[in-house]
Amino acid sequence: MKPTNMEDELEFLMDSLAEDLDKVSGHLDKAMLKIRAGRANPSMLEGVMVEYYGNMTQLSQMANVNTPDARTLFIQPFDKSSIQDIEKAILTSNLGFNPMNNGDAVIINIPPLTEERRRELVKMAKVEGEDAKISVRSARKVSMDEVKRLEKDGLSEDRRKDVEKEVQTRIDTMVTQIDTKVSTKEVDIMKV
Repeated sequence: MKPTNMEDELEFLMDSLAEDLDKVSGHLDKAMLKIRAGRANPSMLEGVMVEYYGNMTQLSQMANVNTPDARTLFIQPFDKSSIQDIEKAILTSNLGFNPMNNGDAVIINIPPLTEERRRELVKMAKVEGEDAKISVRSARKVSMDEVKRLEKDGLSEDRRKDVEKEVQTRIDTMVTQIDTKVSTKEVDIMKV
């Protein structure tokens, strides 16, 4: 008999599942931050890459991004010669922003969201939520397959059922958290 080895494998399985679920949650949080809810937020420009001396560089590594008020993003580049490159990168990033530069900085006025645009953003949030649920179901399948493999290696049927129940409980909790995050974002977007 090798119960300690089997228990170690089960513990590793649950730790792996927890790690996978944390990754899904973190990814969903980042995706939700990128969906703007009408207020200026530096994270709106998180994915913007600027061509800087022949290399693609993240905007956050070459400029300070501030929000002086709820409707304005103020981008202060460390190197003023890169202002046009930053403007071009923001325009081509498909975020729907119209940057202006005053010679020292790039300023983006965040337009108020129309009802139609709000509905589009809610759909985007729901799609992100569904993608997260697909990832969670994938993690569940991997865990359940591993439990079945362990049963073939000597795990008792009762223990297998207990572990499967625990995996399912964690999955259900995660799905509930995803639904909560999506509905919270939906309320945030639809708030005028």
